[in-house]
Amino acid sequence: MTIDPAALDTSAVAELCAALIRIDTSNFGDDPRTKPERPAADFVVDYLRGYGYDPIIIESKPGRANVILRVPGSNPDLPALVVHGHLDVVPAIREDWTVDPFAGIIKDGYVWGRGAVDMKNMDAMMLTVLGDMSVRGWQPERELIVAFFADEEAGGVWGAQWLVDHHPELFEGATEAISEVGGYSVTVGEQTVYMLQSGEKGMNWLTLSASGRAGHGSQVNNDNAITKLASAISRIGAKEWPLHLTDTVTALLTQVSELTGLPFTEDPDDLAALVAALGPAAPFVGATLRTQANPTQLSGGYKANVIPGVASAVVDMRPIPGTEAEAHQTIVDLAGEGIEVSSLVTTTGYEVPFDAPIVGRMADALLADDPTGIIAPYLLSGGTDNKSLMSLGITGYGFVPLALPADYNFSAMFHGNDERVPVSALEFGTRVLARFLAS
Repeated sequence: MTIDPAALDTSAVAELCAALIRIDTSNFGDDPRTKPERPAADFVVDYLRGYGYDPIIIESKPGRANVILRVPGSNPDLPALVVHGHLDVVPAIREDWTVDPFAGIIKDGYVWGRGAVDMKNMDAMMLTVLGDMSVRGWQPERELIVAFFADEEAGGVWGAQWLVDHHPELFEGATEAISEVGGYSVTVGEQTVYMLQSGEKGMNWLTLSASGRAGHGSQVNNDNAITKLASAISRIGAKEWPLHLTDTVTALLTQVSELTGLPFTEDPDDLAALVAALGPAAPFVGATLRTQANPTQLSGGYKANVIPGVASAVVDMRPIPGTEAEAHQTIVDLAGEGIEVSSLVTTTGYEVPFDAPIVGRMADALLADDPTGIIAPYLLSGGTDNKSLMSLGITGYGFVPLALPADYNFSAMFHGNDERVPVSALEFGTRVLARFLAS
């Protein structure tokens, strides 16, 4: 009997996503408020063991847990594929939500809660497909290295990057990987377009430190650390970075132009119209036209009448792939004399081939469920754990397939209030993921 992988029972995937959301894994970075991933990792391991798998937990430090599982493929001649998600989430402020962000509520056709799209949805889809493989006895085409990482929301220092640095053997034999954020649908005109992520901007979280002369707030002080820092931050925040369209961005906007009839030129108004045509995906794409550097944190002083001797700030810079060193130097130049610039977390951006066989299999899996859809590449303005795996020569793609309502503001869900995902999209994505892994 031939088993159709996509015919799996998806009725439990929403509740599985909700159960993961109920495990609070808020990541505040290097801060005692961070909730370690170990409880979520234990949940994942218990689930997998219930289906006969033998996953392992590796802690980078107490509580910061990663889960790794190898699943044999039906074709041993093919290289392994890494399928990964992360277990941590960004924090949520209860008062800003209409529901408890960690209650894992299912209502109005949506799963609500922190992590619903970033990315406990994919974690639940992965677990559902693995469970179905065991129950119905089918295999993926390629050997799978399944990973549930810690610490993605703080740069992967205790998750993917730590494993790559300390246990690269875990990924031996793998040549490609899939994870967030791609495979979701947008509506361009009347056409459904599935955006497959085939690149990421770089990431450089920078600390700016200013030193000055401490003193009484009532005195004249021409060496004020806060004044120097504020000037530097103002220059950085006001910087207009030049337009820089990568091959991936160009390919996407070319398709949008063909679908809409809008002109594709480097005129800012033409580009703005093309980006706007992508609807809810516009914020993702609009941020990929140039490097961005946003000040995100300020610290200095401890009393109203005391001029501090030091002040600091954090800048989140996302450079266009291939321009990382140049962009860093631009920040140093903008900061000016007397400001020390150092990196907290640095990763290199990348673009990978869109004409690769793996992309064809993603497209086939999507279009089997939605034959009228079309596939387009895009560059992610944020970052994923694929960057860490790239250092091992593993080519990363974003593929969390979701068929979304045209008026659903997907980009606003990431790190936003009232984060939620349609149950129908989870069920669609689980079918597509199973079909893709079997191909």
